[in-house]
Amino acid sequence: PFHFVCVVDFFFCCCAVPSSVLTVTLIFFSPIYKRSPDMTKSLMTKSEQLLRIDDHDFTMRPAFGGPPIPVGVDVQVESLDTISEVDMDFTMTLYLRHYWKDERLSFPSTNNQSMTFDSRLVKKIWVPDIFFVHSKRSFIHDTTTDNVMLRVYPDGNVLYSLRVTVTAMCNMDLSRFPLDTQTCSLEIESYAYTDDDLMLYWKKGNESLNIDDRISLSQFLIQKFHTTTKLAFYSSTGWYNRLYIHFTLRRHIFFFLLQTYFPATLMVMLSWVSFWIDRRAVPARVPLGITTVLTMSTIITGVNASMPRVSYIKAVDIYLWVSFVFVFLSVIEYAAVNYLSTVQERKERKLRERLPCTCGIGNPDEMMIDPQITGYGSMDVDTTGNYGMPENSSRQEQMLAQVTLNNRQIANQVKPSRGYVNIWIDTHAIDKYSRVVFPGTYIFFNIIYWSIYS
Repeated sequence: PFHFVCVVDFFFCCCAVPSSVLTVTLIFFSPIYKRSPDMTKSLMTKSEQLLRIDDHDFTMRPAFGGPPIPVGVDVQVESLDTISEVDMDFTMTLYLRHYWKDERLSFPSTNNQSMTFDSRLVKKIWVPDIFFVHSKRSFIHDTTTDNVMLRVYPDGNVLYSLRVTVTAMCNMDLSRFPLDTQTCSLEIESYAYTDDDLMLYWKKGNESLNIDDRISLSQFLIQKFHTTTKLAFYSSTGWYNRLYIHFTLRRHIFFFLLQTYFPATLMVMLSWVSFWIDRRAVPARVPLGITTVLTMSTIITGVNASMPRVSYIKAVDIYLWVSFVFVFLSVIEYAAVNYLSTVQERKERKLRERLPCTCGIGNPDEMMIDPQITGYGSMDVDTTGNYGMPENSSRQEQMLAQVTLNNRQIANQVKPSRGYVNIWIDTHAIDKYSRVVFPGTYIFFNIIYWSIYS
């Protein structure tokens, strides 16, 4: 350094260079003031040199031009988050691991110890271009750092693992909803490499899929997971290996029993109460029927609001609409009873107008039970008490009508009344039959329904 400074000093003196320039030049060229090397870059360079990253073109797959490279895959399912009938999809979080061999990454090792790296080295080497078929959204977790791990073994074997959450499509058949069983699939495939370049397979067969035992869903029971492998063909690019993760889900029915089936059944049973209410109590029977109809409409609307607009009939639709028909028919039944009662009262009024005056009869009750006058015994009075007459008529009026109808002279004068008696309808009997027919038919429907869909 002393000789170097003397030579430089002689040069600048001869050239009349200012002393400040001389000082800067000495500092720049002096080995004493050289910057110390970056130890971080030096360590990174050593690992890259050990793997010979710069000696190979990692844009090409391993053994390019030779047989397809086998890439084994195994999956650890961490959680199955949501199943959406409206969007027809599911969300799953999983650990996706790839296994392959790249001799370009082999390195000498005395103890056969592997080296583990993070996502920074992944960008510098070749990795399989795996993607999820029919996925809507997916991302690699990055808290607190990118959840990516790369492990390289001395012989060139590579383990590449990452933690992914994916939302994928699931085509559901809701014709048996909510008594249905759904099977969804997560499909894994190489995006660019056909089966001539990359052979994708499950590393350990069906054991390549591991499930966390704590996975549970509020609305479904997870029945089973299994894996399959198939070839997928694209007309523009060719054949690709595709891996499938299938899982079968059975829906819990208890929630829908409480929220849908049980309220609908109660509304149908409530509509039957009107059959035991007097048919003349219009303010009691009409609001009861309207209330049950509106409640059933609300239940149907609420169920369909949370379901996709499918073009076929679901099992819950069948039950709700049949229940709605039963409620609606109970309203129609009262309308029929009320109408027939009105017609009956009009005909009864006309009959009374045609009957002769009974003012001269001393004791009509005694005449009514006299067999010589009425033609009926004491037992016949009870037997014929409902003979063509409404229940709401008085006993005396009924017997007077019988006396009149058995008198030949009067019968000739009121001849049309005999035809009236023949067509008389007991409207109260409609309610009596409804008390049996409606519950019996609804119970029969439930037996058929639950035997088919259970």
